[in-house]
Amino acid sequence: MTAQRIINGLVFTTAAAAAALLLSGCGGSTAQSQTSSAPASSPASSASQPAAASGAAKGTTPAPAAPPAPPAQATAQSGTALCKAAGLAATTDATGGGAAGSVYMQLILTNSGAEPCLLKGFAGVSLTAGANGDPIGAPAAREESTPVADVLLAPGQAGTATLRYTQARNYQDCTVVPAAGFRVYPPEDTASLFLAEPHDACSNAGINVLTIGAFTAK
Repeated sequence: MTAQRIINGLVFTTAAAAAALLLSGCGGSTAQSQTSSAPASSPASSASQPAAASGAAKGTTPAPAAPPAPPAQATAQSGTALCKAAGLAATTDATGGGAAGSVYMQLILTNSGAEPCLLKGFAGVSLTAGANGDPIGAPAAREESTPVADVLLAPGQAGTATLRYTQARNYQDCTVVPAAGFRVYPPEDTASLFLAEPHDACSNAGINVLTIGAFTAK
């Protein structure tokens, strides 16, 4: 009986010791796992911060660059005055010829002043009895196939417009009246120039023997 108890005691003691060792090993393993997991998570956390910052930088939309300035337009200076009759000289050039009873000529206005001026649009042209005489018949009708443009005239430079004269006697209803020449009003001017060039005119206000185009650079 006594020997059996001793054996049982040894078995219990051995089992208890083994259980203690097993628990100690498990506790050490758990502690080691917790200790080693903390450093492992820290690098991952620190590594994610630059990545997040980088992603934020990439996601930021840069401010758009200012568009390039458009090229400067080649236009006349806004401060340039319009050409006026007092600073112009008028001539015609009829070398362009004619057709079907019409004569085509170039009306030429030259800047005779000391400053640049702007010539733009259509001249007012009519046949007249003299330098100070009244217009005869209808003034020149506008021929608008040539677009209106700024014609900047430096001193001595000229602009031209096509002037067509149709023979007055081609019109059956024309009351023929002799004219001493052309009265020319520069665009937007109330003063005029006189060109002594005799032609037949029609006194009828409904007959246009003249047409005039817009000025262009000579």
